[in-house]
Amino acid sequence: MDSVPVNWDALDSLVIDFAKSERLLFPDDPASPPLSPCSSSASSSYRSRRLIRQICRCIEAGEVDAAVDLLRRHVPALLDDRRILFWLQKQKFIELLRSGTARDRDSAIQCLRVDLAPRALDAYPEAYEEFKHLLLALIFDKDDQSSPVAYEWSERRRSDLAGLLSSILRAHLHAYDPIFSLTLRYLIGIHKVFCCRQGVSSPILDLTERLLLEDRDPHLTPQDTVYEAPPFDEVDIQAIAHAVELTRQGAIDSLRMAKGDLFHAFQNELCRMKLDLSILDKLVHEYCIYRGIVDGVSHSPPASDQENNSSRDCSSSNIECTSSKFSDGETSVDNADAEGVPESHADSTSICEIRFAFEVVDNNENCSTSDVTHQDTSCRRSWSSRNYATGQKRRKKWRGRVEEQEYSPSSSSLPGIPTQEISHGPIGYLEDTVQDDQVPKHLSESMKNVENKYDIILEMRELTYKGMTAKVVREINAIDPDFFIQNPNLLFQLKQFEFLSLVNSGDQEKALTVARTHLAPLASKNEDLLKPLKETLACLLKPCEDVLTKAVPLSILATSLQVAMGWKLGIQEPQLMKIVRATLHTHSEWFKLQMCKDRFEQFLKIDQLKEIEHRFLNHSAAKASTDDTNGSSQMSIYSNSKIQEDGSSPQVSPGENVCDENAILKVMEFLALPRADAIHLLMQYNGNADTVIQHIFS
Repeated sequence: MDSVPVNWDALDSLVIDFAKSERLLFPDDPASPPLSPCSSSASSSYRSRRLIRQICRCIEAGEVDAAVDLLRRHVPALLDDRRILFWLQKQKFIELLRSGTARDRDSAIQCLRVDLAPRALDAYPEAYEEFKHLLLALIFDKDDQSSPVAYEWSERRRSDLAGLLSSILRAHLHAYDPIFSLTLRYLIGIHKVFCCRQGVSSPILDLTERLLLEDRDPHLTPQDTVYEAPPFDEVDIQAIAHAVELTRQGAIDSLRMAKGDLFHAFQNELCRMKLDLSILDKLVHEYCIYRGIVDGVSHSPPASDQENNSSRDCSSSNIECTSSKFSDGETSVDNADAEGVPESHADSTSICEIRFAFEVVDNNENCSTSDVTHQDTSCRRSWSSRNYATGQKRRKKWRGRVEEQEYSPSSSSLPGIPTQEISHGPIGYLEDTVQDDQVPKHLSESMKNVENKYDIILEMRELTYKGMTAKVVREINAIDPDFFIQNPNLLFQLKQFEFLSLVNSGDQEKALTVARTHLAPLASKNEDLLKPLKETLACLLKPCEDVLTKAVPLSILATSLQVAMGWKLGIQEPQLMKIVRATLHTHSEWFKLQMCKDRFEQFLKIDQLKEIEHRFLNHSAAKASTDDTNGSSQMSIYSNSKIQEDGSSPQVSPGENVCDENAILKVMEFLALPRADAIHLLMQYNGNADTVIQHIFS
């Protein structure tokens, strides 16, 4: 699973869109309110989702009247549905009894007479039977787990009703979650099914179990009076049934609720899957820091505190502990625009300062903080000025999810407008159990050292993006002379790009110098690099062609370099990268088994995540081992030999054309089988669907 190439730029785009849609970032204009009204569809969808969450909170807290009031003020059309009003009144009756006071008991009986009894007659066919069953709550205690109305008394009833209302409101308001959230649900769902059916051990099992919960919101069933949509295409029915694990009837009901729109039905079903938003936010925050999308170390000590701490002693072990503890989220780094850094700013002074930042970590002897503080401050100033001089745009500030305003019946504004903002601040790996109030003080004091590391790595990545590979090699050698000894394949690819750039510009003499000085020695020490060296040198014979197509794409090379440098400094890659890499692999393998193409991969941008430039994938330098990065996946993305030349994974097996499509659908429908199983059965009976069905039922 570690060998799957991923378009991390496409993932950046999805993550940024998610963060903006969920208002996890501060607005660019500090003077503007965090949630200023706007007419955009994204803002409207966000406010609708906030409203839905607020209504669900009211139901889960037993505040039925508050939920009804919210519906009446913001979605009055929904209360015209007699089913919904009946469900709410049933829950109100239970909540009044739950309070236990004589006054509320009288109110509950009044609710039975005035609200429930009349509506039970025409809400829906089963309503009257449910009404009579509910009367048992008057005589059975709420703590009696063996009573026939134990479910009506349970907390589960509240959450089920909240989930049902959430599904209805989402479909009614078209308040779907951001695409990234839907994509993650879908990929993890397929990953779980694939691992279960194929008996494969999931490397991300602990993460996926905590992120994607087993519970789903109740399934929507259309009313008898709902407008009957035209007969649905069986292809659509089977597609949604197997995409989100529904029965055939469940898929038909889902399409009816969406009035036959396959993708709206698909979104409705994906949104029923429950994600732990707190974990998702941490994963996104961690990824944004690593990729240089956000900025903000909210717990950084003020300058005066740093000066007062100058008498303390420090050791490399403490600083190293800091880097590992905060590496994946305990600091924040700004939004990188991948514009790189101009060559003119790579002076010798900056190189010395960068080297010093690393030497603080690598030094095994105790040091006096007075010298460290002075030099470290100088280093930070230099890096700050370097970043400012590059003209980079100011990176986003992480805001985090805000606490939603408690419902007040007297409030006339739309609920969900925040009264206070919650700053999540730096976060660490999810495996870490250390809370903010348990973090030792010395970690905060040396936070800037970690921030320097992120700045260094991100600048090296940006330089690589710009194709300034010679400068990258020069600065990294000045920082850590052992880095390329441990990562020879990276050095080869950087120098290969430099060689091809010189050939492309017509400077063959300098190109040969690069080949003699760097490429040849590397290939002599690593036999796997001999073939790519020969192919690289062959470009000298084709001066009219675009020889740069023979190089590893800069976006891939930049990410590989970032991962390798991160591992070197104890900064592991974000867990979100591990999830996406593993789930994309199982997605490709799953649809190979199904012998068809995924109908939803374009809608969920999965095709973009898999879109890698073919010139990179054909390159034989792809054989490098992950051992060069001490367990990182920086080189593993080059080892997938199954990728097609167009950059996509081959998802359609030759066996797809063996059987007639109508026969496949017929077997899937009658036997409720996955597509792959239906095809295998048909192949055993010469593609005759009737023979397969007769054999199964005989």
